[in-house]
Amino acid sequence: MRSHATMPIAEHVNGDLFRIYFGSRDASQRSHTGYVVIELSSPERVLDIARWPVLVPGSLGEFDDSGSLASWLTTAGPTRHLYYVGWNLGVTVPFRNAIGLATASLDGSFSRFAAGPLIDRSMREPHFAGSCCVLNEAGLWHMWYTSCVGWTASAKEPIHRYHIKYASSDDGIHWRRDGRVAVDFANEEEYAISRPAVKRDGELWRMWYSYRGDSYRIGYAESDDGLNWVRLDHAAGIARAESGWDSEMIEYPFVFDHEGRRYMLYNGNGYGKTGFGLAVLV
Repeated sequence: MRSHATMPIAEHVNGDLFRIYFGSRDASQRSHTGYVVIELSSPERVLDIARWPVLVPGSLGEFDDSGSLASWLTTAGPTRHLYYVGWNLGVTVPFRNAIGLATASLDGSFSRFAAGPLIDRSMREPHFAGSCCVLNEAGLWHMWYTSCVGWTASAKEPIHRYHIKYASSDDGIHWRRDGRVAVDFANEEEYAISRPAVKRDGELWRMWYSYRGDSYRIGYAESDDGLNWVRLDHAAGIARAESGWDSEMIEYPFVFDHEGRRYMLYNGNGYGKTGFGLAVLV
């Protein structure tokens, strides 16, 4: 844990206690996943911290040998499914991502499900797949994930362009992808939409996500079926602060409910370099 606390995920422990998973970087800038434990009534106090990483980079040459960054946690029956972004460094482009899976019992430690990814680039999606949200609804698994549609050369380094697509599964492991776009670019200046967080309120599906042109903001969309989404970014409910750790950008939302209240974990300046924060819906 040399730097960063990126892409936080909340897991209820008991009472008001939550374990917050997040990605940190080692001295070589490789992402590892660890956690802290907090109490929602006083979240600024860290009650416990991981002594060892929950996820570490894979072996040389594997899809996650340059980093393993947790993206979403879904529990189905006796098994917890921790979906994560595997990182490979590139030559012609800076990096390539794919989606991997680690599993654990309800009270056990996580281990990689397989040495290879669940979702990688394909004939229809030739670049990469990244951060995701996964929900299990009545036996059908839904995934909303970052999908890169291309790279553009620039004077400094190639610039990626990615938005959010949808996939489905019967077991949370084998996924059907047909290229369905869930949240698309709003204009030509926008080039990155990532880390979807989906909640279902009765018949209404809600999604928060990161989007950027010059710098990240948190956006919001609604859907009647989880497939067709309408962007309503003005209704996201959160904006950059006037000063401080989240004044330049806000990104990577994770939305969860507890005791009748709705909370959002999110990152601020520097893609998690300044840590993560907690907001509550009022």
